Amino acid sequence: PTSWEEQPDLHDIPGYYCQGRGNFWVAEADDGIVGSISLVELANDNSALRKMFVAADYRGGDAGVAAGLLATLVDHARETSLKQIFLGTTDAFKAAHRFYEKHGFDQVERELLPPDFSFMKVDTRFYRLVVA
Repeated sequence: PTSWEEQPDLHDIPGYYCQGRGNFWVAEADDGIVGSISLVELANDNSALRKMFVAADYRGGDAGVAAGLLATLVDHARETSLKQIFLGTTDAFKAAHRFYEKHGFDQVERELLPPDFSFMKVDTRFYRLVVA
């Protein structure tokens, strides 16, 4: 897990994520935040999915938190005329791979990512969704 100090972007969510066509969403339950997702605008109508987290007790099909957050993000991308959403993850997160693939993301090679895509140190696997 990454510490609060290692995530300066979360100290200024509006300044980092809510620029241009970007945005940041949270899912709430039981008087707390149980999930988050963000979209960062890139050049050429591209975007990057960032900060997708769902609390362990809210993962899986029954809660629908992850699917709801992703649907909100994709709808926003579509409504703001973004053409593609890219993301990076690690090879170890098999459940995440299945989740993204189930929701229409295709795995792509690192070389196909936009030049302004910012990589996380742990990113080893990359996905793209063409927004129709």
